[in-house]
Amino acid sequence: MKPFMARVVQKFGGTSVADPEKIVRAAKKAALRHAAGDQVVVVVSAMGKQTDLLVRLAGQITDSPSARELDMLLSTGEQVSVSLFAMALQSMGHKAVSLTGGQIGIRTDSSHTRARIQSISTDHVRGLLEGGAIVIAAGFQGFDPDGNITTLGRGGSDTTAVALAAVLNADRCEIYTDVDGIYTTDPRVHCGAARLATVSHDEMLELASLGAGVMHSRSIEFAKKFGVPIIVRSSFEDGPGTEISSGLTSRRTVSGVALAKDEARVTVEDVPDQPGASHQLFAELASNGISVDMIIQNAGTGGTADISFTVTNQDVPAALEITNSVAGRLRAAGVTHDPDVAKVSIVGSGMVDAEGVAATMFDALSAAKINVHMITTSEIKVSVLVDRKNAQKSVEAAHKAFGLDGFVDESFPGDAAPVQKSDPLEVVRRLEGMEDLAIEDCQLDMSQALVTFMNLPDTPGVAAAVFEEVGRAGLNVDMIVQSFPRNGRAEISFTVPASDRQRALAAAKNIAQTRGAETTDVPEVAKLSITGVGIRSHAGVADKLFAPLADAGINIDLISTSEVRVNVLVAAEHGERSLSILRTAFELK
Repeated sequence: MKPFMARVVQKFGGTSVADPEKIVRAAKKAALRHAAGDQVVVVVSAMGKQTDLLVRLAGQITDSPSARELDMLLSTGEQVSVSLFAMALQSMGHKAVSLTGGQIGIRTDSSHTRARIQSISTDHVRGLLEGGAIVIAAGFQGFDPDGNITTLGRGGSDTTAVALAAVLNADRCEIYTDVDGIYTTDPRVHCGAARLATVSHDEMLELASLGAGVMHSRSIEFAKKFGVPIIVRSSFEDGPGTEISSGLTSRRTVSGVALAKDEARVTVEDVPDQPGASHQLFAELASNGISVDMIIQNAGTGGTADISFTVTNQDVPAALEITNSVAGRLRAAGVTHDPDVAKVSIVGSGMVDAEGVAATMFDALSAAKINVHMITTSEIKVSVLVDRKNAQKSVEAAHKAFGLDGFVDESFPGDAAPVQKSDPLEVVRRLEGMEDLAIEDCQLDMSQALVTFMNLPDTPGVAAAVFEEVGRAGLNVDMIVQSFPRNGRAEISFTVPASDRQRALAAAKNIAQTRGAETTDVPEVAKLSITGVGIRSHAGVADKLFAPLADAGINIDLISTSEVRVNVLVAAEHGERSLSILRTAFELK
């Protein structure tokens, strides 16, 4: 084997290879790296809007093309790009070989147009690299067990690049795109957005799933799962870009504000508060391939609870049909939905050790006279659901509140812990089912109490007022859940350390009295936290969580979700048993 400086995977998106001039410009970046002594694999997307053009062509033939034939058609876009890219490198005097997904050995399942990678063979690519060639790999595609061409769906080329970096044990994966890095928010939404020098895998997972469009969450799942450091850079100008890696030390409380505008809210009202209700609903949604985003179940009163969740607008018709059917069987009061909502989220690993983060966000939205319909939190994220017409104003308010306007990121990749290279044989072993759900841990916290406000007026600023007073009482709040308001009244639940329960209850009663609301509390609850990779992108996660608890007759009292974590509350007496059940269900030691 010839010695080499580093092994690098470079990915160029459609805008970076939109025409011959841009292909040559991108090829020069690969050539420079190769000339410096690195082994280089380049992953290329289809040129510009080529995929959209192919979809339109199919539509001119038939209104309902078969998924198999559509994959056969769409895969040609990347084949054009890789061959032209290889020609460009060859014209510069470099040895270059273009490969389709099948020639590389990217094996997927048979889910046409949205396939998941199951394994990647590395022998052919390694042989070409060791022979001194630059390998140009077609992104977005693979082949199934029957030899059919498959495509990976949205973000497929990013996924291909990071997956190849993982199996090849690359030193880094460089993503070249039309922006010069990851920003504190989408610059098209807010002109005050600033580029981040570094961001952690966990932060990027949340940002990507919440609407940050630079990279797709599936590719970040790979990066986190296999420890792949990523650098996002501009294809059109030189610059440091943004490093995405694990073990980064952040000086920021909040790293970014994300907006997901393509959201719709569905609420099942007055569901009998009994084991198995959540399982029935989410099992059917999962079996129909509908991925649910926010899931909120309130604390429930009078033997019933509301369950709210969000889906993409594209999935609304199917989700409503399923939900109405399940609601009828559960004898719930009914189903409501709102297709005109947006989710605004703040994300930051520094939130773990900071106090009053949620209150700061609620204050900012209140000052902007924006009403919050739902709230869910995790350790590094706070998400709120607002009217879509208030989406941009909400982003601007939150961005300013956390000092991100005009922000200059002083962190740098050197703050990250050195990347530990994995044993190649161990990586290959783990790549069997490489896009499977990877649950890392399930933990039990028995130290918390639950306080719930009922019948709060559904007006802008109510959450801000509540948590401003909670903050003045010196209370450290963990979970916050606001269910969708009904009849002009809202319900907000939060957890505090059980040792603070009396102070929390006293503060809550004072708050409730001034607003005509009521309070209830549970002195001791069991909080179960499931963490992992792929929690949101795998449609059956909620079902896998709820089903074993339902089978054991254990009722779930409260739910909140994020990209990397699901938190549920159950009765304290069921805590240890629930932990054992879930650790068995997710095959954790």
